[in-house]
Amino acid sequence: MSLKKGELKAIVGESGAGKSTLFELILKNISPLSGEIKSARCAQVFQDPYSSFHPSYTLLNQIKDVASLDSLEEYLDLINLESNLLLKLPHELSGGQLQRASILRAMLMKPDLLLLDEPTSALDNVIQLEVMKMLMKNLDKMGMLLITHDKELALWCADEVIKI
Repeated sequence: MSLKKGELKAIVGESGAGKSTLFELILKNISPLSGEIKSARCAQVFQDPYSSFHPSYTLLNQIKDVASLDSLEEYLDLINLESNLLLKLPHELSGGQLQRASILRAMLMKPDLLLLDEPTSALDNVIQLEVMKMLMKNLDKMGMLLITHDKELALWCADEVIKI
């Protein structure tokens, strides 16, 4: 499989099929038994936003640790997130707000490849659509690999759907 800037590919499969393992391989958190994986600078949005932030630091501090804040206001508007929420601790936000903060952090890292593991599962339908549209508008800056159980979402947004 190859993925270029401007492409969004979706991986759809049952639980335990190896979707998350593929992300771990791409991120070099685990090594392949054979073959080779070449990847550019990556950022990941996890399915569970509560496990992707440290509980005792503000969101803004955690974002500043890994990303530039150059496009912060632009992205905040795109994902419908108020800037004052970034001054809070993770447990002070709803699941949807925290997931949007996770997407914000990943986008501000300006990756070549954005790995999305069920990025909208914690969002209501309206915000889910807004976030997916925002992600797709940023395809000119990166390639995206999406893991989802939502086949309709995959068919709607992806250039290619890979079933495993």
